[in-house]
Amino acid sequence: MDFKPFDIKCYNKLHERFEFLFEPKLINEICQFGNLRIFKPDEEIIDIGGLITHMPLVISGSVKVMTEDKNGDELLLYYLELGDTCAVTLNCCTKKAKSTIRAISETESELLFIPVEKMEDWMIKYKTWRNYVLDSYNVRLNEMVSAIDNIIFNSMEERIEKYLRDKAWITKSATLNISHQDVANDLHSARVVVSRVMKKLENNNVIRQLRNKIIVVDLEEKRNG
Repeated sequence: MDFKPFDIKCYNKLHERFEFLFEPKLINEICQFGNLRIFKPDEEIIDIGGLITHMPLVISGSVKVMTEDKNGDELLLYYLELGDTCAVTLNCCTKKAKSTIRAISETESELLFIPVEKMEDWMIKYKTWRNYVLDSYNVRLNEMVSAIDNIIFNSMEERIEKYLRDKAWITKSATLNISHQDVANDLHSARVVVSRVMKKLENNNVIRQLRNKIIVVDLEEKRNG
């Protein structure tokens, strides 16, 4: 993995963006030992089965985290944004296990990769880091439970509408550059089912559809209002 060296702008950015999470001494160590990598939209960050030696910390952009069933079909678990990390990756790091998730950059994203050795040292040395790791486990677990509840208890129409709104929130745009097949892949469904539901949502003025674009109507109205 190719890493970008730190410069003074990046150093200042970390202090600015993470002062709400960590004390200055810890941020200094993160700058010293962390490895920076910039990912383009839709670029793979971590793949299923890959050996994880570093923990990712999101500095900017957004990342979607997915799992895969035995047939190779994907299912979206949750998104990561500024200050987030992946609980599954944390678990794999500490156990020196292979990844059970696939992470893909949703937008252009900057990620800082923390060596697993430093991650363990900081658990003892810094209370803010220990709290951060434990909180990350809790947040990601709740999100995975929510994803399972969404599959079991919500209709496909409710699932798709929630998916579109979540994606609009993550990308900070009411216009989503996605196809019906993209939605079907993320929600572990069939494209024909997604297309039928999308048409219903359009008839109900929840969305507008263009070629490979979906517009969330009320979010667009808020932005333009």
